[in-house]
Amino acid sequence: MSKQPTTTPNSVRVIGIDPGYERLGVAVLEKPDTGKEFLVFSDCFRTSPKTPQAERLLFLSDSIDRCVEKYKPTVMALETLFFNTNQKTAVRVAEARGVIMSRAAFFGLNILEFSPLQVKQAITGYGRCEKKQLMATIPHIIKVEKKIQYDDEFDAIAVGLTCTAVLRTSLLMSSFE
Repeated sequence: MSKQPTTTPNSVRVIGIDPGYERLGVAVLEKPDTGKEFLVFSDCFRTSPKTPQAERLLFLSDSIDRCVEKYKPTVMALETLFFNTNQKTAVRVAEARGVIMSRAAFFGLNILEFSPLQVKQAITGYGRCEKKQLMATIPHIIKVEKKIQYDDEFDAIAVGLTCTAVLRTSLLMSSFE
């Protein structure tokens, strides 16, 4: 799925990221000033465990750059880290998050971060839902015109949707001030 940039003056374009170093979910959503948000692009960028970590991070950096340059988002929505056990994995994902945030700063994107609990709450109404419930709910919220292979891509869409909901609420609240 790949729609060309069609932002209107009052629309918001968000790049949602589910950070990882082996699999990085990316979704670009647009929320027009009137109407429902739509999915512009989504994918899961994968790196090989056989590739040195520095090269994996460079690949992720280049992939984010290409997405930002092509789709011109103004906001990056990023899921925060949540790990129970594996410190080595947590450190590597943190490194990937650092690269991603650096690229967002380079392009002048506003960055909003959401915890997995916040994302699940925003999408399903229940912050402790199972991953399957989250994935099953997304097509009821936004049209997904392709088969998604990895849950990381669904997570990126969910993070982007959470961001558009927060931005919409912020805009509504500011209109009452």
